[in-house]
Amino acid sequence: MTFDFDHVPQRLGTDSQKWQKYAGRDILPLWVADMDFKASPAIVAALQQRVANGVYGYARPMGSTVNAFVDAMAQHYSWTIDPAWIVWLPGLVAGLNLTAQAYAEPGEEVLTLTPVYPPFISGPKNSGRISTSVPLRLVAHRWEIDWEALERAVTPRTKLFFLCNPHNPVGRVWRRAELERLGEFCSRHNLVLCSDEIHCGLILDDLPHLPAAALGAALAQRTITLMAPSKTYNVPGLGTSMAIIPDATLRAKFIHASAGIMAEVNVLGFTACEAAYRDSEPWRQALLQTLRSNRDLILDFVARELPGITIEAPIEATYLAWLNVAALKLADPIAHFEQHGVGLSEGSFFGEPRGSHVRLNFGCPRATLEVALQRMKRAVAAISPP
Repeated sequence: MTFDFDHVPQRLGTDSQKWQKYAGRDILPLWVADMDFKASPAIVAALQQRVANGVYGYARPMGSTVNAFVDAMAQHYSWTIDPAWIVWLPGLVAGLNLTAQAYAEPGEEVLTLTPVYPPFISGPKNSGRISTSVPLRLVAHRWEIDWEALERAVTPRTKLFFLCNPHNPVGRVWRRAELERLGEFCSRHNLVLCSDEIHCGLILDDLPHLPAAALGAALAQRTITLMAPSKTYNVPGLGTSMAIIPDATLRAKFIHASAGIMAEVNVLGFTACEAAYRDSEPWRQALLQTLRSNRDLILDFVARELPGITIEAPIEATYLAWLNVAALKLADPIAHFEQHGVGLSEGSFFGEPRGSHVRLNFGCPRATLEVALQRMKRAVAAISPP
């Protein structure tokens, strides 16, 4: 079966948050992490069938939905999940905020690695917790954990560690030795590990995704794993995610913290989730081919055509490119590129100094990406020499 990743519906003038941001302006939106591709035909067909039912009441996952997810985890990652471990959520950002509230008290600390997806930093702060970050370090063109800095950062008030695996925005896939060392670190300091694995289906290189909780029983008992079909299968607007919590005590705390404030997953979200994990693997494989091609185009174009911009390390996963623009010496890189027709994400949202980095979403048709890169070339050329 073939899938069309070249021609997509017009999103301009629709309810798309991504495209509404620049309504009325000739700016290609390559910022927020959703893709300009239709969901898989299996998902579309399942949603059409569910909509035709005509009744959209409160929903709970059917056994077939749970089994589709559990079976996918076993097939792809050799991870055996007890369905009782799953807590369904209306979104992963809600899960991050809830995790901070469940396992840290106001004034206590949540540790993470930056640059990182912005809710890792803002989530703890939303409820009076303290977000403490340790910068990743670049070693021989590869992003690494600075273990010595991590040890210096932990304090008696540190209760929780937020891990992004694969890592957004740098596209790093963490290896077994790194995850095991991080597990030992969390055990030694008695930290709960929250592992956001929402991009696990988007590994572009020949590398395995290793769920942290699958590396051993001891680590599993202190780990909250957050997953969702949203990024891989492009259904973020359907608000369906899951927390996998093997330890009963940690699971009870999580559920208690959500009482009365956490919305339920909507009926169409469950439908899309089941079709994603059960019936959409051929589509995912075709998607990965498209994303690899786009990734390679960006790497080549930046190296040849965009002086002053660098991609500092391989993009092993995700559809996100982390661009170092510091050499351009722009006070506001986002505004500059918007003036030339490209909308990117500001690096300071991810914990970096303003003006140092931007993030580019290449989950779009190749033709869109080619136009965007040419516009970025003009933007760079328009910068006056210092």
